[in-house]
Amino acid sequence: MKTLLHPTYFPDIAAFATMVQNDIQWEVEDNYQKQTYRNRCYVCTDQGRHMLSIPIQHVGGEQGRQKYKEVLLDNSYPWQRQHWRTLQTAYRTSPFFEFYEDDIAPLYEGSFERLLDFNLSTIQAICDCLQVEMPEAKTETYRTEPDGVNDLRILVDAKKKLDMRQEEYVQVFGDRHGFVQNVSVLDLLFNEGTNALKYLQNQDTNFGNV
Repeated sequence: MKTLLHPTYFPDIAAFATMVQNDIQWEVEDNYQKQTYRNRCYVCTDQGRHMLSIPIQHVGGEQGRQKYKEVLLDNSYPWQRQHWRTLQTAYRTSPFFEFYEDDIAPLYEGSFERLLDFNLSTIQAICDCLQVEMPEAKTETYRTEPDGVNDLRILVDAKKKLDMRQEEYVQVFGDRHGFVQNVSVLDLLFNEGTNALKYLQNQDTNFGNV
């Protein structure tokens, strides 16, 4: 049975652990919604948990809702440069930042038009780093209650606090803030490196409140 997930911006550990442990189908036919991981992720900085938010071109007036796959990035603001500088500042002292830097940097140097395409590219980059296959299956229609799949689209909701039993690992600023749970998979990659895949494969993805 396939598991249905939204492709998000450098997914959090809950979503990425779910991805590596299951046969994934990406939800790409839904409407865009605010306050989700579609255009944001969280990393750990010297100030603690920090949000990286991608600006988008909002559709207003009579057009109303728009499809997630049609959402355009607002590249009038240098968000790529800002996000990359934040990652450099946050993780340059982590054990594996230099090891993966050349794999991640091109995402912040290239030109992207649509949010969905950029998000899929971030997931592909992590898959390449972990040496796992990128899931290719995508939805062709939107269904509120899809049959025959394990529906975990709720993981896209940034407001929902998961009942998650996550194994702790050493984080760069853990001595200041303690362990910060379920941030972007980038945090795991830069801190755990080649051990990141095994870590994801061993995480409990039976979220009690999903």
